[in-house]
Formats: sequence, C-alpha cells, structure tokens
Amino acid sequence: MTDRYSGPFIAMFESLRMAPTFSRGRRDARAGHVRHLTISGSLVTAQVRGPDDTAAFRSRIAVRAFGAAEWSRVEDDLAAEARFAADLLAGRMPDDIDTVFTKAGLTLLPLSLNEVAMDCSCERWPMPCIHLAATCYALARSFEEDPFGVFAWRGRSRDELLTRLNQLRGVAAPATPAEETPDGDLGDLTDFWNGAEAAPATAVGDAGRPDLLLDQLDPPPLHVGGVPLVEVLRPAYHALPPRT
Repeated sequence: MTDRYSGPFIAMFESLRMAPTFSRGRRDARAGHVRHLTISGSLVTAQVRGPDDTAAFRSRIAVRAFGAAEWSRVEDDLAAEARFAADLLAGRMPDDIDTVFTKAGLTLLPLSLNEVAMDCSCERWPMPCIHLAATCYALARSFEEDPFGVFAWRGRSRDELLTRLNQLRGVAAPATPAEETPDGDLGDLTDFWNGAEAAPATAVGDAGRPDLLLDQLDPPPLHVGGVPLVEVLRPAYHALPPRT
C-alpha cells in the first residue's frame, strides 16, 4: 500500500505550520507511544503516553460518516463495476476507487481541517496537541497497513462493505410460473417462516433436518472466533422443536 491516503492526510495537518508539535508527534508515534488506536464509525480514538507524560491521554479525531443513502450510491457503483468489486472482495484497494466517491460528490479523506473535529484529555492548548499529532501519524500508518480503515472512518466497516457488495452482485434464481406472484404480493408469510419457499431437499432423509435451511442458502461471509456463522447457528437450529 502506498501513501495515497496517508500522505495527503498528514499534509493536511502539517499545513497548520506547527512544526515542533508535529515533529514530536511523529517521533512519539514511531516510538510506539500511541496505543489502542481504534476506528469506529466516524471516530478515531487512541491512548497516547509520551516519554514525559505521567499518565496516558485519550485523543480523538472525528469526521462526518456518510449517510445510508450516500453509501448506497457508492456501493451500487462499486458493485456495477466488476473490477472494483473483484479487487475489494479480494481484499485489495482499487487504484482509482476515488473516482466512484467523486461521482457521488464525496471524498474518502477530509479535504480540509474544517471537516475534522479533535480533542484530547490533556486539554493543553493550542490544539492539536502532541498527543493528537502522534495519533495523526499512527492513523496514517494504519491506512497504509489496512486501507479499509479509510472506509471505516466514513462509517462502513470492511465486513459491512464486502457483505453488501456480495448481496448486490448475487444473482437470484428465476421463479417458475407456479411460484410467481402478482407485483406487490409477498405471498403467505406463514409459508415463509415455515420454510415453504426453500428449495427441496436433495435426499429424502434430509426432509426432517431442522438445520436444512442453513445448507440451502448461500452462507454469509461472516465468522465468529474463526468459525463460520452458519456453523455457529447450526446447534440453535437443532434445538428448535420439530414442526408439526
């Protein structure tokens, strides 16, 4: 991963012309004084304890998370372009992905400091303090190691984005004439919950399996403790009372 994101991000903060502060922050970040850096929603938080600090301070950097409608436009465009979807689903960041966000009137990284909110529990002035400067460098380095962090900062985690792309690129099997229903008719919801719309079992002996539905649907790309979600759910399906 190049400094495609980290370089412009750091340049924006260094434009404040607070050279001593950012020089110290860069040094502290390289020395490993930034701990527990997390990106959640639109907020980055970290614990920073420099060599002269008696305690760790909490620093926070926030941007605006994109709304559901904005992400929907972006995801539709990403899914429509096979190469974008292929790269992302393979864990790679497409080189020209910024064009998709530009088309939607958005930018992955904030373009100016007016789009960023910062605070630190040290409450030292002026801001950004040394702890925030160190957090900026640590965050930039995290973007180089995992560019999906840029998405998370705008409100979409890696798993959420990839799951949505899988859904958008999935192809549903065409319904047979006997299964078709008039537009707007959802059919009998009782049949839905009872699994009447599920595909038939591949073997007669499977018909009574309570976990059959898990094997008939495409498994979600989710894991719990390294175990596929389908296998985590299977014991719960076996515990269900038999249908009458």
